[in-house]
Amino acid sequence: MGYPSLRRFDPRSTPGLSDTIKYYALTTGADQTGYAERFRGRVLVPYVARPFYWFARAHIPTWDPVFFGLLVSASIFCATTACLIVSMGETVFGDPSLGLIGALLYLLNFAVSNLQLAGMIDAGEACFMAALVFSLLTGKWWLLPLWGLLGAAAKETFLPFSSLFALTWWFSEWRRSKAELITLKWVIALALVGLAVVMGIHSRVVGHLQWPWQMAQELNAGTNPLVSLWKILSDQNFWYVFAWLLPLGVWRLKDFPKPWILASAATALLAIGFGVFNDSLGNVGRALFDIAGPLLSLSAAAFIARLVNLRENQKQLGS
Repeated sequence: MGYPSLRRFDPRSTPGLSDTIKYYALTTGADQTGYAERFRGRVLVPYVARPFYWFARAHIPTWDPVFFGLLVSASIFCATTACLIVSMGETVFGDPSLGLIGALLYLLNFAVSNLQLAGMIDAGEACFMAALVFSLLTGKWWLLPLWGLLGAAAKETFLPFSSLFALTWWFSEWRRSKAELITLKWVIALALVGLAVVMGIHSRVVGHLQWPWQMAQELNAGTNPLVSLWKILSDQNFWYVFAWLLPLGVWRLKDFPKPWILASAATALLAIGFGVFNDSLGNVGRALFDIAGPLLSLSAAAFIARLVNLRENQKQLGS
């Protein structure tokens, strides 16, 4: 799926993929002082890519070795996400076939082949958001700090996204069933571990201690919020991701646990808020897909399966 980036085009000179210049440098270990700190702190995917880059540089001269390394690294995270989606489908519906369809729809999305597998690093954040969801679905709250450690190393936005997601999920369960307060400690641990990782990496990058509000201030574009919101909603790159996923995915959301839906909605609003703050245009679609992609893909799978079953029932009645 990501083969074109190896020979057919250079993502670094492609509109919408210019950030790959930074990840290219991170993979090779080239000088990165001219890049914003937030890009230099997204180390996980490029560092995983390095062994594959070294291998390709020595043995596959016809392909760009850096994009080969990034492709293999991102593919590992994408494949892990797909496996988690299959497990989510089996957990929610008791039917792995729906999980397989959901994983297929996820992998067929524009965001996977054209963004995650084209030299970007969003596959890492998406993978650990999916791991977070699966841990919450199965009640394995103790795994949350581990996802905080790895996800924050993939992308700094994982920290606020995962913290709000887990907290909203916990609060929804607590209101409905008075979930034990002891599980809240894992949400707090997730946030603290993620914060320590982000601060540690960014402080190492800039050479001195950097606080979260200092990092946030760097993202402030200073534009009119309404204008920024309109730019997001009118950007074609945003709708490339959700043009078919959203219409197919909304109909069967009622079949999913309410905490999952509420957590996804709250975190999606936060992502849009960040996009407005940073004037991110259609790039917000990448973050929203990381957050809600598995849920919408599984919901779309359930919707399609229901349509197929209805048609089969009608044929049987007609015969």
